[in-house]
Order: sequence, then structure tokens, then C-alpha cells
Amino acid sequence: MTQQFAERATNVAPTGARNADINDLIRILEHEERQKLDVIVSGSALRMHEGNLHVEGVERQISEEGVTDVDGIYKPTAVADEGISDKLRIPLAYLRRMRAENVSLLDENVNAWMQHEPERRFMLRAFRGENGPGMPPAEGVARALLSDSYKRMDNFDMLLAALDGIKQAEHPTQITGCDLTDRRMYVRVESEAVAIQARNLLRGYRSPFDGRSGDELPMISAGFVITNSEVGAGAYTITPRAVIQVCRNGLTMTKDVMRAVHLGGKQDEGVVSWSGQTQRKTLELITSKTADAVRTFLSREYVEAKVHEMEAAAGKELAEPTKTIEHVTKSLSIGAEAKDRILSHFVRGGQMTAGGVMQAVTSTAQTLTDADQAAALEALAVPALTAAAAHG
Repeated sequence: MTQQFAERATNVAPTGARNADINDLIRILEHEERQKLDVIVSGSALRMHEGNLHVEGVERQISEEGVTDVDGIYKPTAVADEGISDKLRIPLAYLRRMRAENVSLLDENVNAWMQHEPERRFMLRAFRGENGPGMPPAEGVARALLSDSYKRMDNFDMLLAALDGIKQAEHPTQITGCDLTDRRMYVRVESEAVAIQARNLLRGYRSPFDGRSGDELPMISAGFVITNSEVGAGAYTITPRAVIQVCRNGLTMTKDVMRAVHLGGKQDEGVVSWSGQTQRKTLELITSKTADAVRTFLSREYVEAKVHEMEAAAGKELAEPTKTIEHVTKSLSIGAEAKDRILSHFVRGGQMTAGGVMQAVTSTAQTLTDADQAAALEALAVPALTAAAAHG
């Protein structure tokens, strides 16, 4: 597995992992946990200056962990900008243009709308900046601006609860890769103990990576992918995923997804913390859902049924593959660059059928460095199969 890690700025929590192993993911999440700051804050305490969010006049919070000073400067991520756009109803394209071309105008717009509803409350999710003793506070990172009813379901807690659920299910599994972005965490789980032959689905297919033949290794393993967002980019989900062993292509079956949403009641102003009882109940639910997912998605019957559904469409020969791929990518809103990669992978795969289009989509997803884009493309593989078979 290759690994890529990114650090946003000096003294700010590292963010970003692509195809990392579970130990590296845990290390990053543990570091992030120590730097997180979540606060319910009114519009009157938020001000934008030179494109950064300034928090002013929020009372220091005293707890067993010490004193938490909220006031400071926080540099917004692209996700935070999307939240500002949504909450203040500033068109996102316009906000992005102001940030790129006229930051002072961005300041004026954001501050005017914050002052328009000064008592309106938000949840600000941030990373604290870090500096040495005796130095002024470092600039932090504004990760997201959310509703004050947003319920925290953090990656580290969700991951530990999910791993507990996998353990409780007592089924042999392995974690084959993890991704972490500003938006989401992805953890891919696979069970080679549940592998079935799919000769009709893989007949004539070659891996575009090393040329191995699907006729020689016509096996598909059961699995699923765990996804969570800490910044309002989606619920905690467990999505079934089949893995083509010859090329490691992954097929996610999004219509069967299990989910748990980030919705709760209104929260008081100040630093956000869960009560022990609330946290325990939430994590128990996640553990239970994950154990259920293992029993459901890692069963031979489930995988066989899904492969059978795909095989009928996958064998459809394509009279004009280039036109079919043009139609499929347009209908699924896949961009031009990805479309060209899909066509290249289709040709190298050698399977001139609707199933070949599906394989080209999933193998292309493996090559993308942006984990969010890769996951989104992989989720389109089965719809691409359906669209290709219908188009012919």
C-alpha cells in the first residue's frame, strides 16, 4: 500500500491519508483529538478579517483538562467556506471568487451577514494552533461552520466502536486500506474467507495494472467500507463492497448502505462536550450496527446475490464502446479527465462489454489521489454498468 500524508500548515494537526494502514490512521486521529476545539458561538462573536475567522469575546472554559481559550484566529478550509456559504446564504461560487480575487470584499460580506443575525448560533469545529511556551497563540484552522444542533460523532470514537463491532462479530476480516480527508474518513474491510467465483462477470477481463487474467483468478471477496464525516459532509455509513481479486477493484453497493446521522438537540453556548451517557449510547449503537453489517454483508449468500444481479447486465456486448462510455460518463456527470482515464482502462481491460465499463470505472478510481473523488467514482460503478447495458 502507498501512503500519502499532508500537513496543512506549521503547528497544525496533520490531515490527509490515502491508502494508509490502520495504525497510521489511528496515529493521525489521536493527534487530531488533542488539537480539536468545538464551540457553540453566536454570530456576534465571529468576525472575518483578511479571509480568516476571528473568534472574540467567548468566555474561557475551565474543566478537568485545564483552561480552554477559544478566542483566536482560524484559517478556514474549503469545507469551512462551504459552511459559511450555506449558513449565511452567500452563493458558494461568489464566495470562492471573493477569496481568490478580493478578500476585503469577502470580509465585508461575511461580517455584514453575521451582524444581520448577531444572536444566531453556530457550531465552529476547529483545530487549535500550537506554539511553544511564552510564544503568542498560533493561527488555528476552522474546519467547519455547522448548525448548533449538529451532533459530534468523531472519527476516532467511531473507528474504535466499529473495530469493536467487527471483533464481536467473530468473522475473519482484514482492513485493506484507510483514507482521511478534510471531509471524511474511509476504512475498507475485506474478508477473503468469503470469496466466490464470478466467471461470467470476469470472463475476458485483464487487470489494467499488471495484465493478470480474470479467467485465471475469477474470485470476488466480500467486504464493506466504513465512512464518517466530522464536518457535516455525511452520516456515519457502512456500505457493502465487493473486491475483484485479480485487480483489487472495489464495487460499492450504495443502495444497501447502513447509516447513522449527526442530528441532535440544540446545545448551549461554549465549548462542546458529550455527556458520558450520550457518548456511551451512541458508540454502543455504532458497535451494534457494525456487527450487523459484518453478519449481513460478509455472507456468501449476500455476495452471490449481488454478483448474480450484475452478471445479466455485465455480459452485454458493446457495439460502439467509445460512444457508450461517452454516454455513461455524461449521464453520471463524470468529468472529462476521468472519462479519458476510464476509456483507457476499458481498452487495457480487454472486456468489450458493459461489465468492462464497470471495471474501468473502478480501476480508474484506484488511480485517483483525491480519496473523496475516488470513493465517489467507485460508487458510480454499478450505475455505470446499468447505463452501459441499456445503451449497448
